[in-house]
Amino acid sequence: MTRTYRNLYKELCSFRNLELAYRKARKNKRCKKSVQEFELNMERNLLQLKQELETLTYKPRPLRQFVIRDPKTRVISASHFRDRVVHHAVCNVIQPLFERAFIIDSYANQKSKGTHAALRRFDKFKRKASGNGRLVNRPKDNSMVIGYVLKADIKHYFDEVDNGILLSILKHRIKDGNVISLIRKILENHNYKDKNTGMPLGNLTSQFFANVYLNELDYFVKHKLKARYYIRYVDDFILLDKSKERLKYCKNEINKFLKTIKLRLHSEKSKIFPLHRGMNLLGYRVFYHYKLIKRSNLRAIEKRLLRFKMLQERKCLSHIKIIQSIESWMAYAKHANSYNIRKCIMRQLNSITV
Repeated sequence: MTRTYRNLYKELCSFRNLELAYRKARKNKRCKKSVQEFELNMERNLLQLKQELETLTYKPRPLRQFVIRDPKTRVISASHFRDRVVHHAVCNVIQPLFERAFIIDSYANQKSKGTHAALRRFDKFKRKASGNGRLVNRPKDNSMVIGYVLKADIKHYFDEVDNGILLSILKHRIKDGNVISLIRKILENHNYKDKNTGMPLGNLTSQFFANVYLNELDYFVKHKLKARYYIRYVDDFILLDKSKERLKYCKNEINKFLKTIKLRLHSEKSKIFPLHRGMNLLGYRVFYHYKLIKRSNLRAIEKRLLRFKMLQERKCLSHIKIIQSIESWMAYAKHANSYNIRKCIMRQLNSITV
């Protein structure tokens, strides 16, 4: 039986919760003008938010949109800082109630999870699905292990989430009308034509609700399809199995299920292929015995180094800023078999910062 929760709104509106939400929202953003303006009169601004929430007069401000390329082009919708405080306040209260019910192999936007934890889980699953690296008949080399992978992607996920279905899922646990009403206001604050469809990329609440919505898929895959080797990261997921036919069946059943929550698989990005062929997964090119850096990420760091060299010649960028930027990329690269590449990058970095 699903556990339900009532009388959450008082805790959500409490000054203690709003202050905690403010501290989370400003983390790593204290240099931004909007954060500094809020911080100048922090107590008064939090009390104002508290009053608006308690009197049910709170209204989110319009979103600011911009495009990023990482390398995929995405439209990001940035909320006003005071609205981000409210998003954190909501998640502080309801996120723990839902995360208890998430499956262990959902890895996005949760404490102690993330891409590297998902990759470690994949390493474990690929060994199990291949019978600890058993080879196919007449293998060309020792990488040709048995087993198949279904790598799937949900098409236009954040654009097509049905807010009515999401609210219905939330209501199964949250029996507090004021909390649901506040969530509805947050969900409707976007620039899509249909206010009942879509969640803006960039909101903390959108990341959390993405997991809540697709937890329905997780339960279907684990409990109805009885899939043993399944991992999901936001709207990307993989299944591994020794049988290609079994994965074809799973893909077909998942497509049917997704229609019940008004979603669909991306036909071009949802494929079944042999485990030994390797696959792009969470920023890496993953094979059975090793991981490589994706070519797009190699091109990106090469462009970054060229830009740094140009800025350094103009004396527009400090050595410290260059090193900090490269160090973050190095931390990513260390999780792949990339010793020679990292050595080459360091040589180029030294030539720039000398």
